[in-house]
Amino acid sequence: MDSVRTLPLPADWRDFFALTKPRVMTLVIFTGLCGLLAAPGSIHPVIAFTAILCIAVGAGGAAALNQWWEADIDAGMKRTAQRPLPAGRMERTSARDFGFALAGGSVMVMGLGVGWLAASILAVSIFYYSWIYTVWLKPRTPQNIVIGGGAGAFPPMIGWVAVTGDVTLMPVLLFAIIFMWTPPHFWALALFVQTDYAKVGIPMMPVVAGERSTRRQILIYSVLLLPLTLVPWWIGGAGAIYGWSALALGLVFVILSMKVGLRQSVPDDAMKPEKRLFAYSVLYLFVLFGVLVGDRLATVQGWQ
Repeated sequence: MDSVRTLPLPADWRDFFALTKPRVMTLVIFTGLCGLLAAPGSIHPVIAFTAILCIAVGAGGAAALNQWWEADIDAGMKRTAQRPLPAGRMERTSARDFGFALAGGSVMVMGLGVGWLAASILAVSIFYYSWIYTVWLKPRTPQNIVIGGGAGAFPPMIGWVAVTGDVTLMPVLLFAIIFMWTPPHFWALALFVQTDYAKVGIPMMPVVAGERSTRRQILIYSVLLLPLTLVPWWIGGAGAIYGWSALALGLVFVILSMKVGLRQSVPDDAMKPEKRLFAYSVLYLFVLFGVLVGDRLATVQGWQ
């Protein structure tokens, strides 16, 4: 009877869907779509849909491979213990095969249906997240999320390249914005779940360098992010609607980061400033990229 109880329960479609990290995928899809819509030029709606679908599927495949590799780590963390693998609802090989199938299929379809440059960048992003970040960086260095932030920064570049067929300064800037946004976004989360990371031996910044250093770096990255988001406006890649919006959004980001960066937690701290910054950082990226698309539409329509 004991051996029967240790067997995983049959996985259903919900478990496979959970492997794709749908909440994270929402932001990936959105930024990829914004990159596509903000790019100069035109693209057939079917090809555009194919590109976004491949970005979503590729991201889902990378997330599945991440969970396959980290199943034991996830089992030791309260935040992730109910995922399909640590909860025992799925065989690890099923997650691995599912991840490879999604990753390989998305790259192939992107290459055949959209273009091989976009497909190549998609392949790099999948490898970056599933291997460079998950396997190599995350368990070895507190700078894991800084360097690994590139994994989530590729979607708008892929969307842009799907339209234009080449890599110019603007998609590189969109990549850089998400890259710089990732540390304050993720470290705000790490501050109020740091006991989970410490328990499983993951060297996240608050665990290794301490809260004071983490808070200081959150503030530094947030301050550096603000002028970076204005560069598209300064070089003429975006208009005033985007520029003034980016400035306002960035100032709020800096203010919230100051409330995190200049404080120290106390026993039984509710971590409200940290949770507020984390929640705002997600909203910030959605609005910033949404405004970029709105700015592009205003320019096309001659409104600015």
